[in-house]
Formats: sequence, structure tokens, C-alpha cells
Amino acid sequence: MTEILGTLRQYLGYPFVQYALITGTLIALCSSLLGVTLVLRRFSYIGDGLSHVAFGAMAFAAVFRLANGMFLALPATVACAVLILCGGERRKIKGDAAIAMISVGALATGYLLMNVFSPSTNLSGDVCSTLFGSTSILTLTRAEVAVSIVLSILVIVLFILFYNRLFAVTFDENFSRATGIRAGAYNMLIAIITAVIIVLAMNLVGSLLISALIIFPAISAMRICHSFRSVSICSACMSTACTLLGMLFSILKGTPVGSTIVAADMLLFFCCSAIAAMQSRQQSGSRTHG
Repeated sequence: MTEILGTLRQYLGYPFVQYALITGTLIALCSSLLGVTLVLRRFSYIGDGLSHVAFGAMAFAAVFRLANGMFLALPATVACAVLILCGGERRKIKGDAAIAMISVGALATGYLLMNVFSPSTNLSGDVCSTLFGSTSILTLTRAEVAVSIVLSILVIVLFILFYNRLFAVTFDENFSRATGIRAGAYNMLIAIITAVIIVLAMNLVGSLLISALIIFPAISAMRICHSFRSVSICSACMSTACTLLGMLFSILKGTPVGSTIVAADMLLFFCCSAIAAMQSRQQSGSRTHG
């Protein structure tokens, strides 16, 4: 145990590890806050769909040797998020069908571009690291860290400022419109925030695992909490803790960062489910005795 703590202390002294932990914690916090809204609105799958859009944009940027793929991936993902979340009843292709079409199309196009134009000699490694995450979170530059911090703080501030409006739109959009809330504008805000988080999280867990970062903390918190506010706070705490533990374990043991974080989230979900089951049995037992 002493040896592990000593090794951990040594790693924490490196700036690149500190950058990774700060960025990862902020991304996890943003993902968990947004995840509650998406799960309650039955848009859990949107994270997966938009992550594939971001993968396609990143592949395009790699093929054309663009310096920073984020500047292409972010607007492309925002546009698709707005298309999916804000299309309303006028869409001819709705809900999960639209998400599936965009998801599969972007993923296939991105992989096709990377195969045809071969941006590097290690194509399989590049694709695998983009899909499942890699150690790129440990090689962030100061500029990338600064962008991630600014965007993450912006997302958190927007969530806090518009908490009541987001709450209303999440639970009853039609009633919100009737009371004068501009539901369309807040749907647009949710879409933009979702896209920003997806692009930021690609360096952390990879495009295929982003949905887990959004969904698991939210559904874990819903097992033991019963109000929107308590679920949001609990989800944020759980996501932050799992991300920190997952990243530290990954650094110490050399495991894939994204997969380790998701494994920690899954373990927490099973624990919360067990706690909820025990609480349910206790309540049913007390009613029986009563």
C-alpha cells in the first residue's frame, strides 16, 4: 500500500497528469449533469450517435491534415445535435431512426475516408484509440487543457443559470410552452451543450464509450435519489469520483483510460442497484408488519 501511494505521489507531480485529472474531472462533471436531462427525455442514445459524428469529423480532419480536429468536429457535432433535438414534429424521420442513420452514416464515412486516404501508417491503432480512448488524455497541451477548462466551466455555468428552465422543459415541454418558456431555445441549448461534451470527452473515453459517461452516473443516481435536484447532485459526485478513480487506476496499472472509467461507472451502478433493492425490501417489510 505504501509503495502504491508513493508511486501515485510521484505521478501526481507531473504536470501532464495534473492536466489530465483536471480535464477529466470537469468533463465527467459536465457529462453527468447533462446525462440526467437526456435520460429523463429518453435521449440516452444521442451520445452514441453524436460521438460517431465527431469520429467522422475527426477522420476528415486527419485525412486533410488539419492541425486541430476539434475545430471541425465541434461545429459538425453541434449541427447534428440541433438537427436531432430541435427538429420537432416537422421531421419526416424521427427519434431513434434519425439518430441511427446519422450515427452509422458518420461512422462508416469516417472509417472509409481513413482507409482510402490512409492518414498514417498505423491505421488500426488510430481507429482503435479514437473509438475506445487512448493515452491522448495524458498528452494534452496547455492550449487544449485551457480550451477544455473554458468550455467545461461554460457548460456548468449555463446549467446552473438555466436550471429551472431545463427542469421544466425536461419534464413537460408542452406545459413549458404554455407557460411562456421558449422550449425551442432551451432545446437548442441542450443540443449545443451535448455536442460540446461529446467532442471534449472523445480524448477521455473514446467515441464508442461516451454514452456510458453520460448514462451510467445518471441511472445510478436515479436508483437511490428521487428528485431532479438530488439526482443531478448525486450523479455529478458519482461521475467525478469514478472518473478520478478510473484515471488513477489506469495511470498506475497501465489499463486503457476510457475502459477503466466505464468499468468503475458500471461497478457503481451495480452497487446502487443493490442498495435500491435492499431499500425496497425494507419498505415492503415495514408495510407488511404495519
